[in-house]
Amino acid sequence: MTQIFKSTAVPKSNPEPIETLDLVEQSAIKTIASDGVENSRADRINKSEKLDRNLPSCAAASSRISKKLQIDLQRVRDFLLCPTPEAWLEHAIAHQDILLIDHANCEKKAASTALNLIYRYTDNFDILNKMSRLAREELRHFEQVIAIMQRRGIPYRPINASRYAQELRKQVRTYEPARLVDTLICGAIIEARSCERFAALVPLLDDELADFYLSLLKSEARHFSDYLTLAHKVQEGSHMQAEGNGSELLGERINVLLNAEKELIQSSDDEFRFHSGV
Repeated sequence: MTQIFKSTAVPKSNPEPIETLDLVEQSAIKTIASDGVENSRADRINKSEKLDRNLPSCAAASSRISKKLQIDLQRVRDFLLCPTPEAWLEHAIAHQDILLIDHANCEKKAASTALNLIYRYTDNFDILNKMSRLAREELRHFEQVIAIMQRRGIPYRPINASRYAQELRKQVRTYEPARLVDTLICGAIIEARSCERFAALVPLLDDELADFYLSLLKSEARHFSDYLTLAHKVQEGSHMQAEGNGSELLGERINVLLNAEKELIQSSDDEFRFHSGV
């Protein structure tokens, strides 16, 4: 769920099938998602054992999927400089209405970000293709979130945006192609944090919401990888050499932005939001 640019109208299109997790895949990552959660939550982690008993080959069939998803989640955790604080998780469980409302907002903003990249960088076919699919997926996620809200009687009321994306955006350089590189890195960071938080929340939530957040892990991890891969390609293709023309190595820019993100995650916030601090 990446949120960098201002909102943009979504053009009509015929969407491709959106990638989702089936029951076997969900069962494979129930345990993985709870790897980073303290043992004191074991009673909630045990919900992963409530699988369809009509799938006797579930464990064997999911072994390869489990390994890949575990690698994807570990890569996300290794990329970020800090885990989600315990205090944020406690706020999330206590304010699930705000969690869902802001989650819906984040999905809209993520789609808007992807569309803005499509409109701004029309000469980059890698961006056009990746962001087109990403925008459709984020809007599908938005539809899923508001459906859950409707079933739970949660009104979709206006709330203030968190400072998270805005503060990250302040670190983005203003000249091209450095601006694009930094924007893509920010996208990767936000997707990684979203993935990490979904996984951290799964053992603490009711079955419906836990299963939904499990279903998002696969796409969030891929969005993270897509943004980071695009940043690498832009960096490599731009031949940035001189200091004044954006010659900072990609790794250095990633570290700058990750440190800014770490500060936002670990510092205090006045209001609870999906990407807020503590």
